[in-house]
Amino acid sequence: MDSKPTAPHLQRGISTEQLACEHLQASGLKLLQQNYRLKIGEIDLIMLDGHTIVFVEVRYRKNNRYGGALHSIDPRKQARIIRTAQHYLQYRAPDAQARFDVVAVEGSNHIHWIRNAFESG
Repeated sequence: MDSKPTAPHLQRGISTEQLACEHLQASGLKLLQQNYRLKIGEIDLIMLDGHTIVFVEVRYRKNNRYGGALHSIDPRKQARIIRTAQHYLQYRAPDAQARFDVVAVEGSNHIHWIRNAFESG
C-alpha cells in the first residue's frame, strides 16, 4: 500500500512532538493521548503527572529570531488550547486537576520545558 510522502515541515513537527514526549516520559510523566483534535482546537500531548492532567503544547523554531518557540503561542492559540482541554476534562476526567505546559524546542533539539505556562482563566 502506497502512503503519501509527508512534507518536511510536517515530518519536523512529528519528530519534535516525539522528542518532547520522550523527554516528558523520561521525567516521569505518562502519556495519555497524542494529538487530541476537535473542531475548536488541538492539543499535542496529554500527559499525567502524578494526579494532574497536563496539556502540552509543543513548539519548534529553528532559531529565536522572531521570539522563539515559546513566544509563538499567542493569546488566541492559548484560548483554543484551553477550550479543547475543557472539553477533554468534561468528558474524560471531570474532577481532575489540570495544568498547561509548553515544550519549546529550538535549533538542534534544545528542549525548554515550561510548567504552568499559562492559566485557564
